[in-house]
Order: sequence, then C-alpha cells, then structure tokens
Amino acid sequence: MNIPAELKYTKEHEWIRLDGNVATIGITDYAQGELGDIVFVELPNVGDKFEHMQAFGTIEAVKAVSDIYSPLSGTVTEINSALDDKPMVINSDPYEAGWMIKLEISNASELEQMLSADGYKELVG
Repeated sequence: MNIPAELKYTKEHEWIRLDGNVATIGITDYAQGELGDIVFVELPNVGDKFEHMQAFGTIEAVKAVSDIYSPLSGTVTEINSALDDKPMVINSDPYEAGWMIKLEISNASELEQMLSADGYKELVG
C-alpha cells in the first residue's frame, strides 16, 4: 500500500497535497483498493464552495457507491475532468493522475486535524 510521506490524510481516506493556499485532493491507495474497480466519479463545479468534511462528490465502484468529503473548507478552483472518461485511473494512480479537485482553502487551521502519513498508516493497519 502506497502512503506518500509528504501528503496529509483524513480518517475518511482522502489525501491532501498543499501548494500555497491550494489543496489538491483525492482518495488514498487504501480507499481505491477497498472500493475495487472505479467506474464513475461525480465531481463538483469550479466555483463551488464546501465546508470542512462536507461531501463534494461521489465515487462509484463495482462494490459500492461512496461519498467523497472535502477535508478542508474552501472554493473549488479546478476539477480533474480527465476522470469523466477514465475514472479507473484512480485505481492505478490515485496520488497523481487520479487527483479529483483543487480547492482554494479558506481556513488553514483545519490542516491541524489531518493525519500525517504515519498516523494514516496506523489507522489502516
């Protein structure tokens, strides 16, 4: 299982890569493995605003349909529209090509609630 050290994580299995005030968000390698083959992703629109841990979309796999939560409050600045045609890239490359949204964060203190890579490893065992 791949858990990059430079990322932050949620207990709900989202990852966060911070670049200044913009967070790139996706689901973890563990999450995609648990879901199985991903067949559809519903993402928000650019400009949509979300609060901490509000659902911003859904991910549909052969095994289940799950909500995806925004680990941080903010405004969507970009979505990964490549996932419309190839949602299965999340299975093969969840941390790079499989990112979902970019969010301009509005409350940096929420980052303190995120797990480190070590904390996430402990969570998923």
